[in-house]
Amino acid sequence: MEAMEIDSEKALQRKQSAYNSLDEKFEIEKETYRGQQYSQIYFNRLHMMRTLLYSLLRNWKPHFPVCTVLELEEGKECIVVGTLYKHMKLKSSILDEYSKERSATPLVKPHNFMHPDDRLILEDESGRVKLGGSVLSASVYVTGVVVALHGKAGAGDFSVEDVLEAGLPPQIERSLKSQEDKYVVFVSGLRIGSSISNPLQFQLLVDHITGHLGDEKEQGIAAQIVQVVIAGNSVEIPRGFLNGQNLASQDQSRLSEPIKELDILLTQIAAGLPIEIMPGSDDPANFSLPQQPLNRYLFPGSSAYNTFRSCTNPHCFELDNIRFLGTSGQNIDDLEKYSKAKDKLEFMERTLKWRHLAPTAPNTLGCYPFTDMDPFLIEICPHVYFVGNQDKYDTRLLTGSEGQMVRLICIPKFCETGIAVVLNTRNLECHALSFGTQFIS
Repeated sequence: MEAMEIDSEKALQRKQSAYNSLDEKFEIEKETYRGQQYSQIYFNRLHMMRTLLYSLLRNWKPHFPVCTVLELEEGKECIVVGTLYKHMKLKSSILDEYSKERSATPLVKPHNFMHPDDRLILEDESGRVKLGGSVLSASVYVTGVVVALHGKAGAGDFSVEDVLEAGLPPQIERSLKSQEDKYVVFVSGLRIGSSISNPLQFQLLVDHITGHLGDEKEQGIAAQIVQVVIAGNSVEIPRGFLNGQNLASQDQSRLSEPIKELDILLTQIAAGLPIEIMPGSDDPANFSLPQQPLNRYLFPGSSAYNTFRSCTNPHCFELDNIRFLGTSGQNIDDLEKYSKAKDKLEFMERTLKWRHLAPTAPNTLGCYPFTDMDPFLIEICPHVYFVGNQDKYDTRLLTGSEGQMVRLICIPKFCETGIAVVLNTRNLECHALSFGTQFIS
């Protein structure tokens, strides 16, 4: 009997990429809430953005004087830089929560809090002024955006004639040395443990990534996957148990079951290639942004591999000198509640042009009360900007005035759509990867 020969030429070698984490500014080392005020974030944001906008005024409208709100004079044409505040008629307050308790009729919570009577106000350290004119649309802007406004002060308001946003930040040139295809897989909203989660669907994705699914061509493509990013909401823990009472051992196991199941699946990926997991709004992590990495002790199997990384949300990293920036979706979902756009990609585009990842924090989006900085300012333009837990897959290539190119990606909820997103780092092209488990009779 002849010994079986192994064809070594057909053995596939997984490609690798140079990785650099840029999450340091999102990491909170000594968390404390004693004596800290949220106003500090706005002061720091205004200081940083005003310095930037002043540098842009030379090429915008250098002939007009720059004033503070307190220096505005009636009839005088000038430029003023400040933070926008949107007065909203339908914005929820703590009094609404109180009225729900006292009222017999439940109050309907609207999906969007926009109203025709909403109006914008500009604020700096010296004061605030109402904004007039039709140039600045209240439906586009939200509280927390810093802009430069050209206009004329009137009786009690400032009539806006033109607006200057910061625009896309400068971008580090993308390295074009490597002409080989390398892929990054994005997935979010796994919701393992929920009633709509399909374990087989995620197992198919795992098998595809690890090269255990498909023919030689498919396995060849799988070998070119250099990283997997899981963008939030990976597990769903039954909320009924989280009432502050001691749990029976049976209930404790039900709580930990989804995390154990997730760890088993992540371990299969981590054994073959780098994988990163970001926390989401429903994961066992802190609620306010920036969310800190999920505790590695939750993943005893995956964390045994040095390819497993637990990351912050927002998350920023470089892969072969390509800069990635992304969130688990809270920043864009919150923008949708307080402003309008034709799609989620337009909301993403606005955050880049405002140079701020989460302009509605801390007004309507929970965040940590930083005293010495605003970590959500976008100083360097990413090449890839992704947002997780969206209703559908969508993507667009955004081009800036200085040649910046940004791939915008909306990652859909995997548990509802069965779709992951694959990005080619060579040319920033991306496509959806769909997994179905229905049998056709």
